[in-house]
Amino acid sequence: MPEPADRPELLVLRALKLGDLLVAVPALKALRRAFPGHRIRYAAQEWLRPILPLTGAVDDLLPLHGLDVPIPLEPGQLDIAVNLHGSGPESCSRLEVLQPSRLIGHAGPGWDGPPWKDGVHERERWAGLLSWHGIPADPLDYRLDPPAAWSTAPEAVVIHVGAAYGSRLWPAARFAAVARELDTAGSPILFTGSGGERRRALAVADAAGLAPERVVAGELRLEEFAAVIARSRLVISADTGAAHLASAYARPSVVLFGPAPVSEWGPPPGPHIALTDETRRRGDTFAVDPDPALLAVTVEDVLAAVEKLDAF
Repeated sequence: MPEPADRPELLVLRALKLGDLLVAVPALKALRRAFPGHRIRYAAQEWLRPILPLTGAVDDLLPLHGLDVPIPLEPGQLDIAVNLHGSGPESCSRLEVLQPSRLIGHAGPGWDGPPWKDGVHERERWAGLLSWHGIPADPLDYRLDPPAAWSTAPEAVVIHVGAAYGSRLWPAARFAAVARELDTAGSPILFTGSGGERRRALAVADAAGLAPERVVAGELRLEEFAAVIARSRLVISADTGAAHLASAYARPSVVLFGPAPVSEWGPPPGPHIALTDETRRRGDTFAVDPDPALLAVTVEDVLAAVEKLDAF
């Protein structure tokens, strides 16, 4: 059924990646409850589209790759614009030129809202922003609906060996040692990652003495990847979208942190263990080499966390 032509539009700007979307889910759900009659659109990269229906809060995606280009909407088209991207002049100006009836964001020139605070967990930041604007939001309302896709490997131990930046790449030899130990214990291992990470995943599998058929990096569509995580027995990952999906589906997970603080990006309460050494954290997300806080995590640390989760 076509949407009513006069349905007011609400745009959420967060032109970032999968993990950024998943920590914003509590805010998106709050907006859905507060504005049930609005068409809610999420401005972000096109590849995220399959996840949006699982939030139960977004009607459509507006493709936008970062803030280098204007948001492709006509001025005056929006009723409400919500800045969940940041609070700087780039994101604010991209929304201001659209001349919405209402702007929701942090305090700044021309913007009414709470001041930006450092050191706040991302789920709490965006839920708190909406609550300040009179839109009640619960930072623990982060769960996703089950994906329609069927898992190709139910009850697998998912080892996600990749990351967007070198600063988050735990050494491949350590991933292999963990996989070898868990496989010996009888756990079905599945290596995931993007197409660009497939070579690394194959190398990890080979070093662990496991068949290349265990590697699905680069083979899964995003909705299939979500299904694998949703039906997994355990997820081992650096601070990536895979870890946030494990949280969204309450799957036991061991998450390895490097440049990002656990206090700002860590998993919610549940069957999740975050491993890092904050005293060694350099904090350079875009570094090409692993953060010292990540390198401080040993194979023994990961295996002890797995045992603590009582996943086996």
